[in-house]
Amino acid sequence: MRQSPIRMLQLSLFAMASLAVCAGSSQAQSAGETLFKTKCATCHGPDGKADTPAGKSMKIRSFSDPETKKLSDDELAAIIEKGKNKMPAYGKSMKPDEIKAMVAYIRSLAK
Repeated sequence: MRQSPIRMLQLSLFAMASLAVCAGSSQAQSAGETLFKTKCATCHGPDGKADTPAGKSMKIRSFSDPETKKLSDDELAAIIEKGKNKMPAYGKSMKPDEIKAMVAYIRSLAK
């Protein structure tokens, strides 16, 4: 069965768009992961379970905790930006797209 040139072009464009979306998502996760490791892992742990001395002493919840999972992306971004309890505010040291990448990475840890 032979494909028409238009159909082949459509399939090629779809494949390229899919790759671009995957690459963009991977880059955001990489940026979020890097930021998380440098700014957050000391307290929240590398896996987001808060199973660290600092996490335990401050009674930080795991990112997979139902109370944390029910927070919206905007609520998580606001916590990162403004801080909460003993967590410092990162709004002045992080750009909005970095905060968005961090939220995406946190979501990946919650799974």
